[in-house]
Amino acid sequence: MSNHKILTIDNLSLQEFDSEAELIPLLTPEDEEEMNNEELPLSLPILPLRNTVLFPGVVIPISAGRDKSIKLINDANAGGKIIGVVSQINEEDEDPSKDDIHKIGTVARILRVLKMPDGNVTVILQGKKRFEIDEVVSEEPYITATIKEVSEERPEENDTEFTAILDSVKELAIQIIKESPNIPSEATFAIKNIESQSFLINFVSSNMNLSVKEKQGLLSINGLKERALETLRYMNVELQKLELKNDIQSKVRFDLDQQQREYFLHQQMKTIQEELGGVSQEEEMDEMGLKAKTKKWDEKTQKHFEKELSKMRRMNPQSPDFGIQRNYLELFLELPWGEYSKDKFDLKHAQKILDKDHFGLEEVKKRMIEHLAVLKLRNDMKSPIICLTGPPGVGKTSIGRSVAEALGREYVRISLGGLRDEAEIRGHRKTYIGAMPGRIIQSLKKAGTSNPVFILDEIDKLSSGNSGDPSSALLEVLDPEQNNAFYDNFLEMGYDLSKVMFIATSNNMSTIQPALRDRMEVIKMSGYTIEEKVEIAKRHLFPKQLEAHGLTAKDLTIGKKQLEKIVEGYTRESGVRNLETKIAQVIRNAAKSVAMEEEYNKKVTDEDIVKVLGVPRLERDKYENNDVAGVVTGLAWTSVGGDILFIESLISEGKGSLTITGNLGNVMKESATIALEYIKANAKKLGLSVELFQKYNIHLHVPEGATPKDGPSAGIAMLTSLVSLLTQKKVKKSLAMTGEITLRGKVLPVGGIKEKILAAKRANIKEIILCHENKSDIDEIKAEYLEGLTFHYVKEMSEVLALALTDQNAKNAKVLK
Repeated sequence: MSNHKILTIDNLSLQEFDSEAELIPLLTPEDEEEMNNEELPLSLPILPLRNTVLFPGVVIPISAGRDKSIKLINDANAGGKIIGVVSQINEEDEDPSKDDIHKIGTVARILRVLKMPDGNVTVILQGKKRFEIDEVVSEEPYITATIKEVSEERPEENDTEFTAILDSVKELAIQIIKESPNIPSEATFAIKNIESQSFLINFVSSNMNLSVKEKQGLLSINGLKERALETLRYMNVELQKLELKNDIQSKVRFDLDQQQREYFLHQQMKTIQEELGGVSQEEEMDEMGLKAKTKKWDEKTQKHFEKELSKMRRMNPQSPDFGIQRNYLELFLELPWGEYSKDKFDLKHAQKILDKDHFGLEEVKKRMIEHLAVLKLRNDMKSPIICLTGPPGVGKTSIGRSVAEALGREYVRISLGGLRDEAEIRGHRKTYIGAMPGRIIQSLKKAGTSNPVFILDEIDKLSSGNSGDPSSALLEVLDPEQNNAFYDNFLEMGYDLSKVMFIATSNNMSTIQPALRDRMEVIKMSGYTIEEKVEIAKRHLFPKQLEAHGLTAKDLTIGKKQLEKIVEGYTRESGVRNLETKIAQVIRNAAKSVAMEEEYNKKVTDEDIVKVLGVPRLERDKYENNDVAGVVTGLAWTSVGGDILFIESLISEGKGSLTITGNLGNVMKESATIALEYIKANAKKLGLSVELFQKYNIHLHVPEGATPKDGPSAGIAMLTSLVSLLTQKKVKKSLAMTGEITLRGKVLPVGGIKEKILAAKRANIKEIILCHENKSDIDEIKAEYLEGLTFHYVKEMSEVLALALTDQNAKNAKVLK
């Protein structure tokens, strides 16, 4: 609400006015009744107002500067002192015509005219009655119009709702006055003492902070009750705005007080630090500048650092940005710009370290030694990006530490499993509160050199979310053509990663983004054989667990036979993690006996293993005699190694249907269908009657139905099983096979050959049928693992059948017609 002055009509001449003041006359109901009984003239001079609306009973000063307005005021003041006051539709109009003014206005009486030094005139007006322009008579020298009175609709005297509305208007007006520091307390007195209902509404409407359009809307409402309700609505909005404004100002004042308090405390702390000989902030920044001169960074980085340090000097030490800037500059100084650890080029020593820490893994070791050799010959070579992929527990992560030791480099590792925020790789922009660099830069800071061996663990388990795609952010990190200027959002500078040896690990290459996979040199690591696991347990796991449990080789030993028993009977995995757990259980049992001074076997026996680990839960794969027609041994690959797989088929009288069971996937079901259709197409060549397929039903089953199975590698085994069934001929003993088939009878290569071969050897298989293209896989397997095995390489299914089927009839052979 606006500024106010309290007056009576009698002492009006004693007041001093300005153009913004609102006047509160002490208008009584009797005065109002007398005013309402006055007769209005038929026509009046019309005074257009730019930015206000005059309400009946309200007294306001108006500053007039337009020639027409000044003449109108002077003429009226010299005459009857009664004029009509209306608001302009557009306050920008300098010379409004009859079409530029509102039709509803207020008849006003001129109380006083004051001439200003600048030539303008200030006139004090009191509103009397509302009127409506009937017709404009003339527009010169000012607008003159005939008018008609607009009567006011008043509610009944006993209208309790109207009384409640008026009480609410008074209460809200008093609250608004309290919330407004610019309104004098006399206004509260005036509000409380206004007795006239219509004047209360008009006075409040006139003094609210509303637009001319909103005030004109209130003036145009004929019903007093409706006008009071609309006024009350505007008052509620104004009160809410005032309360919100005061609340904000209160918070701002509190923040300023808090900052002043913190500034005072910081000044005290600064003085205390200086007294105690501590380092002041100026000295700290000077030390940063001196330390920067020792860094091995280029001119561009040096200029950037100096610019940021200069920016820090200009900051208020009490501002939050000061702390962020300090952390930023400290990171710059702590990063190993251009600092590299010296590589060891003793290739024989490196080979010994790799062999000492890891048994097997020949391909990985070979690649590392090759890189070291090239690095020795050409020192500026970019480091390779290697991805080790294979099942869990085969040593993918641990080999990175051995490589670091062999090269004489620092070792850092970050786990990427479940990472879904791109900022974890690229960092956050330092404008954010709590911003920090990405994990790549943080790890280099921790390493202290710019050429560590950097393990990116579980790279296949990255996931994307609302915060971006971390795998896309890694594209720059793992691209040798780009990573010499890796951009971290927090660092705001390119950092050279080209000398970092990145080694990524994964279990499943199919989940890695193709573009990311393309940037890495993939080295596959297959699972360990039983022999390799026993050797690893003997060389590494058993001594490691002895030391971890406070024992020595004098306290406990174990033989290869017992280790093999643990591997075969209690673990089924590609790696050795579970094996290490079982060995730890055995050693803990001995440690308990040592601690309690009990007698125990210092050499672990089979009985000790059963006592500690229980009865063996897993049985070794065994070859079963296949004297019955339709039984063939296949080879399968699993995530924990290879396995043998039995294919069984049975024939019964029926209508030629094929039933497939054993929890098989779509690919295996399709292989069975292909096999049967091939047999039908080549029935004459196989010596089979075409009528067989119409008279008999065939059921093909793969045992262990609870285990899901899928893949194409059982194709030739299924076909051999069906031909054996239909011809009632035996399959050759101690024979296994693996390969995919086509409708043309071709045999296609399959994967997982090493694991399958080792599974066959464990099951006492003597002969194996493979696709001729898999011969290259056999050549890569150590000769010791192939001892006692005979391999048959085939291209056509006819060759498979010639090798697999014998001329002997199967046990309980049927005569099929």
